[in-house]
Amino acid sequence: MADYIATIGLEIHAELKTQTKMFCNSKNDPDEKRPNVNICPVCLGYPGTLPTVNKEAVKHIIRIGLALGGEIADYTEFDRKNYFYPDIPKGYQISQYKSPLVRGGSLNNVAITRVHLEEDTARSIHQGPYSLIDFNRAGIPLMELVTEPVIASAEEASAFAKELQLLLQYLGAGEANMEKGEMRVEANVSISRKSKVESRKLGLKQSFGLIGRTSSGGELVLGTKVEVKNLNSFRAVEKAIAYEIKRQAVILEEGGEVGQETRGWDETKEVTFSQRAKEFSHDYRYFPDPDLPKLILSEIPDLNPNLLKKELPEVPWVRRKRLTEALGVKTEDAEVFVRQRNWGDFFEQVISGFAGNEKLVQTAANYITSDLAGLVKGDRSATFETVDIASKIPPDNFSKLVLMVSEGNISSRGAKDILKMMYEQGGNPEDIAKKSTLLQIGSESELVGIAREVMGKHSSVVLDYKKGKEAALQFLIGAGMKLSGGSANPEALKLTFKKLLSSDGT
Repeated sequence: MADYIATIGLEIHAELKTQTKMFCNSKNDPDEKRPNVNICPVCLGYPGTLPTVNKEAVKHIIRIGLALGGEIADYTEFDRKNYFYPDIPKGYQISQYKSPLVRGGSLNNVAITRVHLEEDTARSIHQGPYSLIDFNRAGIPLMELVTEPVIASAEEASAFAKELQLLLQYLGAGEANMEKGEMRVEANVSISRKSKVESRKLGLKQSFGLIGRTSSGGELVLGTKVEVKNLNSFRAVEKAIAYEIKRQAVILEEGGEVGQETRGWDETKEVTFSQRAKEFSHDYRYFPDPDLPKLILSEIPDLNPNLLKKELPEVPWVRRKRLTEALGVKTEDAEVFVRQRNWGDFFEQVISGFAGNEKLVQTAANYITSDLAGLVKGDRSATFETVDIASKIPPDNFSKLVLMVSEGNISSRGAKDILKMMYEQGGNPEDIAKKSTLLQIGSESELVGIAREVMGKHSSVVLDYKKGKEAALQFLIGAGMKLSGGSANPEALKLTFKKLLSSDGT
């Protein structure tokens, strides 16, 4: 692959979270297991039925477009995308063609072409020689986002899809659970020889080549585009794109030509396979749907982009930046808090009273992402993604634990033990520390008493220290910790010894 450059564009479909379907009042329930219960004459395509637009779905797309920094259309309309397939009961899919709701924008430094709204298809179920169809999914509101062909690697494509999933979840537009088919990725992949990167505008160089841009601003003649459809996991996105890049390179190295086609992904064999020749837009015979009204958003108060922009929540990349730059959270910890919103919300509740103290903030982050996460990982009744941390450990109790550690009232080892008891049994960390004798001795009078007793028992070690042997101090501290049963604050005890030894006090 050293002689080739990959160019990748993504088309991502995501089901939107609404009460009803896109053009009818049938229930939108992605968790329904019974087939063909959330259906009606409209989503089954019965003759004589009339669709109506789901306003909430339109609102979701506008909010997504605003978050991406795209241009929101004032005029938009729906089109009929005509093709025959068993999962399309009407013989056409209602989508958007020339007048999408959103144009432009970017995410993860990837330019976006458009974001539009359409209806989902039914689900085909293949059982032996038979194919069955479940129409529960038919008509569910579906976002389609199309990127520019500017992605250069499988890893970059996967990172984009992950960030988009997060955005949809933060906006409340959809869960985008890929395992449930709520978000599906299609990748358009082509490769070009590096020798052609700084090319002139030579037109369509290959059978369906295009002119693009390199990162340095030079013109790039793109190779023949191959579409890999319905990738239903981030792992599949990476694996399928990487495989397709290698497959095309082998064809070109052997003197062949890459054919424009649509390919599927075999998860078991980890290979792409040919499905059909790629359709062109004119094959779908798009035309405006005569049964649906044209929408002028400025005339619909509920869909006013200026008002909707004010209602946008904090988006993932803004939260990531605030955590790292304003609060001083380590990058890897911030990523946990951004990707697992319930953990991020818990963390921010815990540190709400720390007044920007970076040391306390980082201590809290460390105990949450390492120790608390470890407890959840070992808990068979919970998962990292779904556990309700705040119900197990109230944030104010976790804050108290962090303060107790930072003030030296408990040791780091003691904090871990207390946290485990808080997770398994509940309770206030101060009460647990007292009952479990985990509170550290920190008062000056108690520490002086311990130090004097140790120095009296080990006078020869005291003399060694005064002769310049630093290791003698560590011996005295260890003896003091043993005498206190491990309950003395080691740092405070060290300072006490140094003070007494410097003043010749015994």
